[in-house]
Amino acid sequence: MSVRILLFLLIALLIIQGVSVGADYGVVTTEQLKALLEAKRDSILIDARTPEEYEQAHIPGAVNIHEKNLDCGLLQLPSDRKAPLVIYCNGIKCGKSAKMAQRIEAAGYENISIYREGIPVWEERNLPLKTGPEYGKKIAATIIKPEDLKKIVDTKDPAYVIVDVREQNEYAEGHIPGALNIPAERFAVQSEVLPKDKNIVVYCNSGSRSYLAYRKLIQLAYPNRYQAILADWKDAGLPLQQGLR
Repeated sequence: MSVRILLFLLIALLIIQGVSVGADYGVVTTEQLKALLEAKRDSILIDARTPEEYEQAHIPGAVNIHEKNLDCGLLQLPSDRKAPLVIYCNGIKCGKSAKMAQRIEAAGYENISIYREGIPVWEERNLPLKTGPEYGKKIAATIIKPEDLKKIVDTKDPAYVIVDVREQNEYAEGHIPGALNIPAERFAVQSEVLPKDKNIVVYCNSGSRSYLAYRKLIQLAYPNRYQAILADWKDAGLPLQQGLR
């Protein structure tokens, strides 16, 4: 069997393999999508986010199809209804990809897969992005003060989830009582454990890493998000918990 045929079969397998996410859609992982793009085959990558999000940053080569531009977007797709299509949006808890897959399937396309990890994980892995002028623009985070955070900790308020985004060894040395540990560099990948209906508080020592996590929460469409600073917690003489959860 020739190398050309083997490569073709590999690309086909990358498109169709994966866990079912509803209907006949498969899941493409970050590494699989990277391989597809590097192979420069005929698969079409679709960004199902809003035009504004697409303009800010998207995976190179992706076309933008959203409810706002659905009719025009469908015109960008090949006439061959069996052409392989991969759809992505804002990550594992964003429903735009699955909804768009249904719309595209209704238009007659049969070979649809979803890149479920989406743009937050792609960005987190430092993979190529095509960015616009608004990308990286400073965001004003909602800061929660130590005294308010202490009330949440003391009452074990179920409406809040506190996340320490430092490395595991830093977390083990001392963290805000009850906090989970999701390091900033893996925040998008591990964010599935965070409920969308909770208030998510992210913190680190000085604010740099928790700011990045805060931006990820925006990308991942978490509506209620806060940032705290561990240095402020310590300066207020508030207790730390040691060890791993």
